[in-house]
Amino acid sequence: MSSFSHQELNKLKQDIKAWGKALGFQQVGIADIDLKQHESHLQAWLDKGYHGEMNFMAEHGMKRARPDELHPGTLRVISVRMNYLPPDASFAKNLSDRNMAYVSRYALGRDYHKLMRNRLKKLGQKIFDACDALNFRPFVDSAPILEHAIAEKAGIGWTGKHSLTLNKEAGSWFFLGELFVNIPLPVDEPIEEHCGSCTACITICPTNAIVEPYVVDARRCISYLTIEQKGAIPEDLRSLIGNRVYGCDDCQLICPWNRYANITDEEDFKPRKDLHGKSLIELFLWDEDTFLKKTEGSAIRRIGYDKWQRNLAVGLGNAPYEDAIIAVLKKQRDNASDMVKEHIDWAIEQQNLRKQDALDRTTKRLIRSVEKGLPRDA
Repeated sequence: MSSFSHQELNKLKQDIKAWGKALGFQQVGIADIDLKQHESHLQAWLDKGYHGEMNFMAEHGMKRARPDELHPGTLRVISVRMNYLPPDASFAKNLSDRNMAYVSRYALGRDYHKLMRNRLKKLGQKIFDACDALNFRPFVDSAPILEHAIAEKAGIGWTGKHSLTLNKEAGSWFFLGELFVNIPLPVDEPIEEHCGSCTACITICPTNAIVEPYVVDARRCISYLTIEQKGAIPEDLRSLIGNRVYGCDDCQLICPWNRYANITDEEDFKPRKDLHGKSLIELFLWDEDTFLKKTEGSAIRRIGYDKWQRNLAVGLGNAPYEDAIIAVLKKQRDNASDMVKEHIDWAIEQQNLRKQDALDRTTKRLIRSVEKGLPRDA
């Protein structure tokens, strides 16, 4: 590659930001590759086993904090964000209705991985056209990268106490992507942290997965439990999951900065009618072919039908008692895998307990009514 003057690098930096925004990224920042300050934190997190069954986190070790080991020759990382908040989605209403299935906002539309990766490739090509022998590589959750640490260095936002990246104009409702390049571009400055004394995300977490500010025990996180957990969900956590069948947004829904989040213009990120606002029963009755058809092009498909049924069974176990729920659980049990059967049996038990509680309350009300009607000397 031919050498660049300081003036040429500055112009290229501005061009890259303009090209990125023209491609649909709401923000583009540039970071150097020195992430050494995060290595001890990462190692401590791994040592405590907070990564759970995500063995790939430990297998790659410190490579996550060393971009030039992941892609030799890397000098800078271009970090981008793309908003995904859809309009008029009534998410809080869905979460509060325990008969409805709650799917995390990011997963209601088309899988963002391919969309963002393709646009990052286009950005890389534009840079390549402007430079001789540019070496670049795009990433969107596709390699061991400390994407939040990079976004922080690139000025995209600051790391919140829930460990997600926060931005004053976008809250946390955005995806991150990275483009590794071998050009010594001028870097952006990190922005000041603005969480202050707020601990809303820590307090709201249903499973207390945020064990301390900036530290998440994935083994307790509902997003991990409903997506990454391979086998049975620990029984002591099932009742805390509620009706969340794929991911969890509680720490984002409560965050004050998300009041300022912008609505996405991306059609692909708008909620699919087959996934949003649907009852737990309706989704649980899907057979595997229907699941594959309805989740085509969705991030949800990667968990597979068994996990989908497992998560829905837990949701039904947490729903208010209905005879119809028990009937559906028993119907689906016949052809379920052993793992799903375990969760169906748990759900039936929970429904029966709820039914008994309702009967007990009714009996007590009847007794009180009778007692009020009796003479005082009876």
